[in-house]
Amino acid sequence: MTIRTDVVIVGAGPCGLFQVFELGLLGLSAHVVDAMQAPGGQCAELYPDKPIYDIPAIPVCSAQELVDRLLTQIKPFDPVFHLDAQVTAVCQRDGRFLIATSQGEQFDAGAVVIAGGVGAFQPMPLRVAGIEDFVDRQVFYRIRNPARHHGKRLLVLGGGDSAFDWTVELAAQARGLTLVHRSDRFRAAPATVARMRELEAQGRVKFLVGNCVDFEADGDTLRSVDIRHTDRTVTRLEIDHALVFFGLSPKLGPISAWGLALDKNQIHTDTERFETNIPGIYAIGDIATYPGKKKLILSGFHEAALAAFAIKARLNPDEKVHLQYTTTSPIMHERLGV
Repeated sequence: MTIRTDVVIVGAGPCGLFQVFELGLLGLSAHVVDAMQAPGGQCAELYPDKPIYDIPAIPVCSAQELVDRLLTQIKPFDPVFHLDAQVTAVCQRDGRFLIATSQGEQFDAGAVVIAGGVGAFQPMPLRVAGIEDFVDRQVFYRIRNPARHHGKRLLVLGGGDSAFDWTVELAAQARGLTLVHRSDRFRAAPATVARMRELEAQGRVKFLVGNCVDFEADGDTLRSVDIRHTDRTVTRLEIDHALVFFGLSPKLGPISAWGLALDKNQIHTDTERFETNIPGIYAIGDIATYPGKKKLILSGFHEAALAAFAIKARLNPDEKVHLQYTTTSPIMHERLGV
C-alpha cells in the first residue's frame, strides 16, 4: 500500500522534528523516516547527556531533554515515524515524489525534506591496534551515563565541542582529567575553550598537545596510554577511562545517488526556501550547505521554518498564508484547546 502524505522528512534529529512542527502550523502532514531505532539523531544516540546552551529561553538542557521536548511539541500534529529504515529510492511523477524505504514502505509525497544531519554516522575510532578490545568498558565513543565516569582518571581525546563540553562537565567529578588534542588550535566554541583554560589554571584539568599512540594493559584491564608529542617525546598517562571525540564519519548512503548537488557530504541549497537543485526536495540542518552556513541547531530551526513556508506555497500555490505569529495559529488553538 502506498501512503499519501504532504511531506516525507528524512531524518528524525532535532531539525527533522522541528520541521514537523513548522509544517504542522501550516496544516501540512508529515511522515518521518530515520535509520535509527528511536527519534533524536545524534543527540539521542551519541551524546544524550551532553548539555546544550543555545536554545532560546532554555538556559541549559541535555540533548535527550531537547529531543523529548521537541517530541512533546509536535505531538498535536500526529507525525508518523518509520524507524530503522532508509529511503532507498526517490522518483518524480506528475510533480510529486514516489519514495521507497528499506522496510518496503512506499510513499506518495508532495515534497521531501532531507534533515539527515551528516547522514548515516559512526564515531571516528581511536586508531591504536588492540584498543577495540576495551570499547564500552574503558574506551568510550559516546557518554550514556556520566556518573559512570565519576571518580575516574579520565583521558579526553579531541578538539571539538563534544570533547570540550565533556571536559568542562566532568572535571569536577573526575579523580583526574587530561585533555589531549593534536594541536592547540580547537574547533570548540570559544567560551568553552576559555572555561577549559580556567580549569587548567586551577589545576583541575591538564592539557597536552599530542596523539595517543599506544597503551599498556594488565590482562583485560587498560592501565595506561602513551601520548606522543610533536617533538616525538612520549608521556605515559595512567588512566581508568578514555573518552574519544574525534567526530563522525559521515556516509550519505542512498541519498548520494539522488542527483543532488553535493559538496562532499553536504547538499547545496538556496537561502530563501532551502530547496536543493531538485525542485520539491529541500535540505535543512547539518546536511545543508550555503554561503555563511553555521552548523547550529538554532540555524537548522530557522531553515525548517523557511522550508515549511516554501513547501506550503509549492503544494497550495493559490492559498495565501496568513500566519505570521504562532499566537495567531488556528491549528494550534484547535489542537491544544486554547
